[in-house]
Amino acid sequence: MAYGTAWGENMFVAIDFRSVDGTVSRRELPMNTDDGWTWTLETSAHESRQHPIASFTYRYELRDGAGKTIRREWDMWPRKLRFDSSHDYIMPDEWRDMPLQYHLYTKACMVTRNTGDREVARVNINNYRRTIIFRVSAPQLKAGESVAIVGSHPAVGGWNASRYLRMQCEGNMQWVLSVNVMGILFPLEYKYVIIDDSTGELKAWEEGENRSTDGHEVKDGQVLVLDGGVMRVKEDAWRAAGVAVPVFSLRSRHSYGVGDFGDLKRMVDWAALVGMKVIQVLPVNDTTTNGTWVDSDPYNIISAYALHPQYIDLEAAGVLESTEDMIAFHRQRQELNELPYTDYEAVQRVKTRYMEQLYKERGRETGQTAEYKAFVKDNEHWLRAYTEYITHLNTAKPTHTASFVHYVQYILHKQLKEASEYAHSKGIALKGDIPIGMARNSVEARTTPQYFNMASQAGLPPDAYSANGTNWGFPTYNREVMAADGCAWWRNRLKHMEQYFDAVRIDHILAFFRIWEIPEDAVQGVMGHFYPALPLTAGEIDYFGLPFRRDMLTRPFINDAVLDRLFGIHAAYVKETFLNHGSYGLYELKNNCDTQRKVEALFEGKNDENSAWIRDGLYKLISNVLFVVDPRDSEMFHPRIMAQGTPVFKALPNEEKEAYMRLYDNYFFMRHDAYWGNGAMRMMAMAFHDTRMMICAEDLGMLPDCVARVLDAMRINTLEIQTMPKQEGYEFGHLEANPYRSVATFSTHDMSPMRLWWSENPERTQRYYVSMLQKEGRAPEQLPAHIAEEIIARHLYCPSMMCVLSIQDWLAMDGELRQADVRSERINMPSDIYNRWKYRMHITVEELMTADKYNRKLKTMITRARRNGPASNDMPK
Repeated sequence: MAYGTAWGENMFVAIDFRSVDGTVSRRELPMNTDDGWTWTLETSAHESRQHPIASFTYRYELRDGAGKTIRREWDMWPRKLRFDSSHDYIMPDEWRDMPLQYHLYTKACMVTRNTGDREVARVNINNYRRTIIFRVSAPQLKAGESVAIVGSHPAVGGWNASRYLRMQCEGNMQWVLSVNVMGILFPLEYKYVIIDDSTGELKAWEEGENRSTDGHEVKDGQVLVLDGGVMRVKEDAWRAAGVAVPVFSLRSRHSYGVGDFGDLKRMVDWAALVGMKVIQVLPVNDTTTNGTWVDSDPYNIISAYALHPQYIDLEAAGVLESTEDMIAFHRQRQELNELPYTDYEAVQRVKTRYMEQLYKERGRETGQTAEYKAFVKDNEHWLRAYTEYITHLNTAKPTHTASFVHYVQYILHKQLKEASEYAHSKGIALKGDIPIGMARNSVEARTTPQYFNMASQAGLPPDAYSANGTNWGFPTYNREVMAADGCAWWRNRLKHMEQYFDAVRIDHILAFFRIWEIPEDAVQGVMGHFYPALPLTAGEIDYFGLPFRRDMLTRPFINDAVLDRLFGIHAAYVKETFLNHGSYGLYELKNNCDTQRKVEALFEGKNDENSAWIRDGLYKLISNVLFVVDPRDSEMFHPRIMAQGTPVFKALPNEEKEAYMRLYDNYFFMRHDAYWGNGAMRMMAMAFHDTRMMICAEDLGMLPDCVARVLDAMRINTLEIQTMPKQEGYEFGHLEANPYRSVATFSTHDMSPMRLWWSENPERTQRYYVSMLQKEGRAPEQLPAHIAEEIIARHLYCPSMMCVLSIQDWLAMDGELRQADVRSERINMPSDIYNRWKYRMHITVEELMTADKYNRKLKTMITRARRNGPASNDMPK
């Protein structure tokens, strides 16, 4: 095998031998090289009468001098062979990188292209006196197509298009054929071809030069295994349109004041009707901590596995025995559904009462079923801890029995699984969402604390939307511990989600590169630093020309001028109440207010204007530093972000200001690029290795240069938003410049939907109107339906493989269907930690299904943009 290694690197082969009784034994063997490029290995299998070997699987790994795996080849389809001890196997392999067509192997593509793994009969791979085994991967195949081989010798067709040898599918889009080559002269040339299953016609030849056995002979008792990698045929570009809508936002005649998994099935019907192939939802994990509006944030999850009880389709779960009870619940359903939004607390009360009653009537019977017992057993690794959490939630006595919690989760699992399978039957992929953080009091933070840095908080650095940064409050992940076990925590989480979803959005994927880590004693994000990072030593700070004075650089700089500027008429009160006099006309904060958390506690419940002024001023005093001390090493230092705007920076001499800015620019824009890129590549390769879901990144924010490079190498879809371009210096992005491996959208749940965005900033809208839409004159104050339609059409025609727009934006192109109150379409305000996630569609899915004129227009647009896949659905007449 050819692989160019660096000094100290070595190539290994990891071989798993599987015996007839299922026993697996592993051998990890170093390969040999004379030139650092060509690697070889000759080994033998050790089998016994007690454990005869049935098959073996192997893969290649690159390791450093200490034996640590640096990189392993992509092995979504394993190198697996049936073992025959009477033969010798020769494998002239090539290193497998993740193919450019990786997306075709994902569930999302297989579902929407109708190319899921076909039923595979028993594959017969015969060994002859002299044998060649041909293997190739063919993700480009459409339904009703197979792979065959045609070659230069009559034994493989003699280049006759009608005498091909049909190959066998062994699953996972892999095709195999064994050929008796006794008497064949070498070298043998050949190509793989595509065959129409129904007619037997040869439809397409491989492109490029002929493949060849050049350099390889087959002697008696030998098996030459030719792994052809990915078949060299051009595939039709996969393009899909989709809708993004939170499950809680769905509305139907059947739901109880909030969208549920039954509504998700109804939404599938509408998506299929108009030719969409993807439905994207927000996280559906449980967020219950106290049953109040605070729990409405779908990203503040308390379990990586448990589903939120609010998503149960009540009547699909079961009708209550009492007619009077059902009448009462129907009345409550009507009241909840008449609200223009989701009343989180009221919904929780009603649904909980219904499920408690249903459990009393049916719980015992359900608990005796084999399906229920299997669910509890298969999910015990998370269900036990989650149940303990829920049964003792914020109270000294149990609120629900363990069996009730199991029952609710079983119903949720069953309904979401049914919705997923129903979507598949319609050729539609479900795209889930993984929050990047876990609530501080989550089940995982309690049961696996080794994976979390509990003395820290995750958030975002200051930006144009938040001058003080954002503090999410989640603990950051302990990357070192996670990497030590191969990111098992992430792999298990993704495996669980794969039961329901075909694609997944990774919230804030930048956390795999670095997270903004905020000290536990800070309220604002401004006092944070990147983790992991390469903090500076005192010597390095001196090297940049800034004399290191620890107290001056790391402690709040407070003098009379600073106090007067921040507090005005309150300056004297602040000096007397919160400060101690120091030397040289400086002040120090008293012990009871020397952190932002202490200040927050001092001002709790004081909501008057003066108190807020003083509190916020004290926050600024505490953050008036040039460096943040690293929490893991007190002799290492991070430049405080945006410190150039602080009073302490302005107090520096000019030469020290220049030195600090040199240091600052190096730290934030040059020092970490390779470090973060290499670390992210290792973490994501481990975390995403086993999943068949299509991975889509939420890659917004302060992007290091390495992000685009790593995401491309990992074949991860980027997120492209025209109004938030990644190109520096641009106000708007050009849709035609979107990369193919991306998701195009106009807005996300954290942004204003299209119509609200249009009306918020007339000057910005005018620039968009002229430069992006190429219109003349004044832009309308409110977005007209026909312009919304044009914006959507431009997105549909862009190169991105997926165009997924919010339901609000899809409806913006119809003046009759769209909501009257544009402001009520906003889902979340990221700057508001008390935001109520309550947006709900103003029309039912049933009403949407009957909007014939709109649906015809939408399907026509999607079809013309070639985003509705191979299947088509007849529109209503």
